[in-house]
Amino acid sequence: MQVWLHFVVLLSIFGELSIGDEFRFASYYGEHMVLQKAPEKAVLWGYGTTGADVQISLAGPQNEQVKSVPVLDGIWKAILDPVQAGGPYNLTAVQGGSKILFTDVLFGDVWLCGGQSNMAFTLGQVYNASEELAMATKFPNVRVFQAALEKSNVELKDLAGVEVPWSRPTPEILGGKDFSHFSAVCWLFGRYLYQRLNYPIGLVESCWGGTPVEAWSSLRALHSCGLKESESSVSTVAPIDFKFSGDDCYKEWNGTVLWNAMIHPLLNMTIKGAIWYQGEANTQYNQDKYSCTFPAMIDDWRMAFHTGSEGQTAQDFPFGFVQLCTNRKVTQDGYPEIRWHQTADYGFAPNERMKKTFMAVAVDLPDESSPWKSIHPRDKQDVAYRLVLGARAVAYEEAGVSFQGPFPSQVRIENTTIIIIYNQAIRSTLSSDTFEICCSKEKKPCNSGSQWIPVPMKEQGSDYVLLSIAKCAIDDVAALHYAWSDWPCAFKACPIYSADGVLPAPLFIINRWPRYS
Repeated sequence: MQVWLHFVVLLSIFGELSIGDEFRFASYYGEHMVLQKAPEKAVLWGYGTTGADVQISLAGPQNEQVKSVPVLDGIWKAILDPVQAGGPYNLTAVQGGSKILFTDVLFGDVWLCGGQSNMAFTLGQVYNASEELAMATKFPNVRVFQAALEKSNVELKDLAGVEVPWSRPTPEILGGKDFSHFSAVCWLFGRYLYQRLNYPIGLVESCWGGTPVEAWSSLRALHSCGLKESESSVSTVAPIDFKFSGDDCYKEWNGTVLWNAMIHPLLNMTIKGAIWYQGEANTQYNQDKYSCTFPAMIDDWRMAFHTGSEGQTAQDFPFGFVQLCTNRKVTQDGYPEIRWHQTADYGFAPNERMKKTFMAVAVDLPDESSPWKSIHPRDKQDVAYRLVLGARAVAYEEAGVSFQGPFPSQVRIENTTIIIIYNQAIRSTLSSDTFEICCSKEKKPCNSGSQWIPVPMKEQGSDYVLLSIAKCAIDDVAALHYAWSDWPCAFKACPIYSADGVLPAPLFIINRWPRYS
């Protein structure tokens, strides 16, 4: 039956089978689902007979309502009145003599989880997996849904497949096959959030390992960054069509194919926000474009979800992301550059370009002995916890929540010393090589190809550090950067943290001459 339904959905999407007389909900509605709570309104939609009416009724402990909506061109859509967090509810849809009943429906906050393999990494792969999985059933009000891995060259109306229908959490669902069942970061984020908010959380996973940002972006977003649509050959349209050695195997990706198949179908859903873990696939491809393509993707998703949900999803919904962890110790393979570009080259989030975003810094969580290679560190608990701090501060506007690591507020040179004053109190450990300067007589910006010299920390205070630059003349100090390497420090042992030791300072680069003089 499941194979047949999958086949029917695919054929209907591409117009090879008429389902105008088939009455049903879209693929991502079902029993055990979480719908977005008040003050937003949940959107429901599905398929039916053109010209008919569909009666929607909701019955539960706090709210009862009935809606009647027409079927236009084989599609019906209903917008519920706002419902406060809680449940369970029964949701009924009737068209003529056909009736659909969903039970155990909850209202809460719905979060979308996207990205590549570090988001796809399952709970069965993390540190302390057995302990984490054993706790799954203790959180029945954190519900999960996962889109199947599908690609499309055109924008799909509905998902072509479902990997995990709306479900209560179980060890089997959360600890399923490596990289292909439910996301550990997504689950832990939702669980931690639930423990703070104490009302239902719905988690919608749509991610795929080894994928570039271009595949998750619409043509609008790509065009806004100067990337052109494919015309004929890979060699002439490298900005969109390219080959990438994925996490475990060799794959070819085209721009928009995952936006088309795994994001566009979700646009009618009302969501609270999104979290994202991706960027590894762009370290060697369109690296210099990422400071445009990633913010542009966020902007475009926000606009599209707002429009698709009839204005119910906020047009500036909160968007959290993980700054890339580590991969290799001895090579420079684009990780610092992508980390920087993930912030639109500001170094922190939110910022003027990326408003209402939040970032989890993960550079201090390397895992050299990971069974899934060091590109896939097992500590997803700290990643999710740092994301939740950002969500509490940005999405839920909780006062007094520290969610950003220290960042320089002032840098000056005195004699043979660089003085860095941070925007908050710090906990620091002396280091001889995490800070580096570009020593150059040319008054122009430095980059990764420039000559960099490690500069030791010689003193630290409550909110500052002093660096020795004795090996470079004052006038020749052209730039300064921090943690600018693939693997800058050992596990939870970077030089600079927030005063409570929880949040690592993100990397930064400061050019003395930002432009050619």
